[in-house]
Amino acid sequence: MAERIVKEAQVPFDLGGSRFDQIATELFSDYSRSRIQSWIKEGVLKVDGKITKPKEKLFGGETVSLDIVIEAQEDHEAQEMDLDVVYEDDDIMIVNKPAGLVVHPAVGNRDGTLMNAILHHAPETAHIPRAGIVHRLDKETTGLMVVAKTLAAQTDLVAQLQERSMGREYEAISIGVMTGGGVVDEPIGRHPHNRQKQAVEPVNGKDAVTHYRLVERFKNHTHIRLKLETGRTHQIRVHMAFIQYPLVGDPQYGGRLKMPKACSPELQDELRHFRRQALHAKKLELSHPITGEWMQWEIDLPEDMQKLLEALKKDMVESGSNDSEYF
Repeated sequence: MAERIVKEAQVPFDLGGSRFDQIATELFSDYSRSRIQSWIKEGVLKVDGKITKPKEKLFGGETVSLDIVIEAQEDHEAQEMDLDVVYEDDDIMIVNKPAGLVVHPAVGNRDGTLMNAILHHAPETAHIPRAGIVHRLDKETTGLMVVAKTLAAQTDLVAQLQERSMGREYEAISIGVMTGGGVVDEPIGRHPHNRQKQAVEPVNGKDAVTHYRLVERFKNHTHIRLKLETGRTHQIRVHMAFIQYPLVGDPQYGGRLKMPKACSPELQDELRHFRRQALHAKKLELSHPITGEWMQWEIDLPEDMQKLLEALKKDMVESGSNDSEYF
């Protein structure tokens, strides 16, 4: 099923002397600059009914018109799947992603992904790049994600991410006992020897900033809250491993499981069977892309992380240590 977009606007005289692509971006601000430029090159965005070059200057008073048919993304199948929708309106959807769910289809995961589920739940997203998904979580990371249901919403949400105005907070359980919170400001890039991993790369990496603070401290672990300024691939996992506090259950950045000395059988069992990184996207806040209203959502930790925290607390008590410390 295709969607047709028909729009028209007159060029204000105070924009006279500016380039066509710049004026069109101003007039049709619901859409990104790159999308506007591609429509001009395709000849579907015209000036007074004529195909015009992007760099051509306009005088003011001309009529800019858009008439385009957007085809659905045929290569991705809509699939009926369980989808935990926390909030939804005509423009956005907030979902709580479970562990084990891949966000985008890829080699080896052509179906059964979050994108397939979104295409079934909200068929209108078939006309939006990546079905409206504007940011991602790793397969084994749980928690909140925002999905755009219109092109205008997607453009605005992407801008919020780029401007770092969208708030994203996570909770995690790290290996090791931290003495306090802090900031990791280290660039991240592709690992020089392992293409499947990321690493702190001072020369070729992109800027990455992670703020972390203590929630609760145990004998050999720390429950932490983290806030991102940037959104690099595996950012939290890489940064925590870099400062020697890798996440529980993260074989990619935390290495082989090492059982703490003298820990209870219950805790040993929980650690041995915790097969994913203990990371949860707990809080999301943003400006609604259409109304401008500031909105926020917060979701409880998943059951596996709650059980691990309970085992850590119990281990403190049974060992005769002082109660876990709260911050």
